[in-house]
Amino acid sequence: MLERLSERFQKFLKTVKGEGTLNSSNIDKALREVRLALLEADVNYKTVKEFVENLRERLQGKKVSSSFTPYQVVVKIVKDELTLLLGGQAEGILKNPRGTSVYMLEGLQGAGKTTTAGKLAAKLKKEGKVLLLSLDLKRAAAQEQLETIAKWSGVDFLPVEPPLEQAVEKARIFWTEGGYKFVIIDTAGRLHIDESLMSELARVKEILKPTETFFVADAMTGQDAVRSASKFLQDVGFDSVILTKLDGDARGGAALSIRHATGKPIKFIGVGEKLEDLEPFVPERIASRILGMGDILTLIEKTEEKIKEDEARRLAEKLKKQEFTLEDLRDQIRLLKKMGGLSKLISFLPNLGPVGKIDDKQLVHMEAIINSMTPKERRRPEILNGSRKRRIARGSGRPVSEVNRLLKGFFEMRRIMKSKQFKKFAKGIDISKFMS
Repeated sequence: MLERLSERFQKFLKTVKGEGTLNSSNIDKALREVRLALLEADVNYKTVKEFVENLRERLQGKKVSSSFTPYQVVVKIVKDELTLLLGGQAEGILKNPRGTSVYMLEGLQGAGKTTTAGKLAAKLKKEGKVLLLSLDLKRAAAQEQLETIAKWSGVDFLPVEPPLEQAVEKARIFWTEGGYKFVIIDTAGRLHIDESLMSELARVKEILKPTETFFVADAMTGQDAVRSASKFLQDVGFDSVILTKLDGDARGGAALSIRHATGKPIKFIGVGEKLEDLEPFVPERIASRILGMGDILTLIEKTEEKIKEDEARRLAEKLKKQEFTLEDLRDQIRLLKKMGGLSKLISFLPNLGPVGKIDDKQLVHMEAIINSMTPKERRRPEILNGSRKRRIARGSGRPVSEVNRLLKGFFEMRRIMKSKQFKKFAKGIDISKFMS
């Protein structure tokens, strides 16, 4: 996510790395790189100008403490300014404390409203009953599409028919009597903004009176997303933004511009096609990712969502006893795949350079090799001789060299686990600390 923008910002940071002082010359050179990074990311020109001037004002005349290098000072200031540009503090979703919380999604066709409705439903159903419905009453397929999304998300769906007022009244009675805590409403979209769409959405919003209205924007469209958001805000109004498709070839301009342009917070970002690929938008964490500093907190949260307490406890016990087998390694590979793959997890870590360029196909190949072994071979890989390795290679469709490479890595892992340092570490593992 935001990979090109991140590369540019890291190039900018290199311009001050190794410098002994901050002066007009290296500040100007650094800010030129910042300006290029933002403009290449399709950030609004006025936003770029204001951001760069804010940076210049904070950097000029900045006294560098003997405890810090100019590089450290610049990183801190740039991160602070990026965080402010992205909205400062993370803002949670609005909720109705006295009844059902109703959320209306608006935006252009193709921005990902319907899929986002399903992802948001999956996230909210942990807190209570969720109902999905579509108030796109003109497009015949709208009801069917959202019903499919509701099944995918594991929540309820209510089909409705025109006229609009009766549809809303019927739905309101249904969700009130059904004790639904959350209702998510998809609305009509068009490929382009037109007056009929805006008047229709304004009418829907007036009748519905939602707890919170989300504008769903496609991050891939850059400044077009910002222009659309500004028009929707003017004609219909919304409370907050959900940015989709930030896992694609997005240059990042929408994420950096839309808050500044609309004054409305970004609440969530879509970073993939799976249900769980809707993340809360935390400005400080996004700023860290852009600067190549990683996002360990989000990584921890993702891990906690996927790993069960009994699995963590079993692994911890095996580490203590140095009983880690190829079957355990296969379990960890499957966990990595469930979490989106190794490359996705690495995107949350500080910049790793060439090490970070890992092909997720390697995980698939490793699992195939382990699956081609017998249970006895997975528990006691030291019995694997030449003929067994050739059989495993044929069964997995991988060359013998890959089988050898996997075993070499595994035996090296076991050697480390038997070292005094690792035994001391494993002995002190208290699983309750990880589960609290």
